[in-house]
Amino acid sequence: MAAHLHGPSGSWECPVWFTVAVVFAGLGYVRGWLQLRSTSPGLVPAWRAVSFFAGLGSIWVAVASPFALCDDQRLLTGHMVQHLLLLSLAPPLVLLGSALLALSYGLPPEIAQAVGAAARWPRVRRIGEVLGQPALGWLAATVILVVWHVPAALTLGLQSETWHAVEHASFLATGLLFWWPVIQPWPSTPTGPQWWMVVYLFLAMLPCDIMAGFLVFSERVLYPVYLSTPGQPALSPLDDQQLAGALMWTGVTIIYLVAGTIISARLLSAPSAAEDRLAVAEPA
Repeated sequence: MAAHLHGPSGSWECPVWFTVAVVFAGLGYVRGWLQLRSTSPGLVPAWRAVSFFAGLGSIWVAVASPFALCDDQRLLTGHMVQHLLLLSLAPPLVLLGSALLALSYGLPPEIAQAVGAAARWPRVRRIGEVLGQPALGWLAATVILVVWHVPAALTLGLQSETWHAVEHASFLATGLLFWWPVIQPWPSTPTGPQWWMVVYLFLAMLPCDIMAGFLVFSERVLYPVYLSTPGQPALSPLDDQQLAGALMWTGVTIIYLVAGTIISARLLSAPSAAEDRLAVAEPA
């Protein structure tokens, strides 16, 4: 997603094109959000805009900020923070910001009309319905998580800027795919009982917990690339690996538990259909 994060001396250099793309996305969102506020003030409240920019900022921090130099310093902990930001934190924040709705209003009218017309095509809608299936989101996120933590794949991503960009893009794309049925932003519409989303989040924690436990309790370094770290790292390779595993364990657990708690609270506070019918049937 971004290239040339460091100069000849190892110092950070801002990836211009990626940063420009992030800025344009932010400006497009602001333009669309202001238009929506003028016509439908309650449609996208201010907290959703804050959520979107928090997600957009998380993406930039993971990919293009000085923090991304952790990869060049060969710290698995820094690499794990990037994965958590791109897969588990930035996607729900972006989707909670009603990104597609605001950005569609931020586009020039001609482009917005063309995008709207394309979105109404039956084939496009069918593709959208398939991509919004929870089973696909869970499977994609799990496969990407496991594949990129295979030692050979992780080493390839560290040694090749192209594959590193592919790695980051795959985490972000599958993160959006995974969180879509949880958030159900525009233009999707909630269907079926919502309690199964709590189960969905619980099942998503299991692969992360298994992998994190493997990293934490392993007594040997699983990624040989970290044994050849130049200079004197702040942590030993084994300590770094255990800290990265602990970070995955706690980070994913907290994020998914917060999401599950919010969904459960909404379900418990919403009146049931039976109660509604009973209230209507009661005499005045």
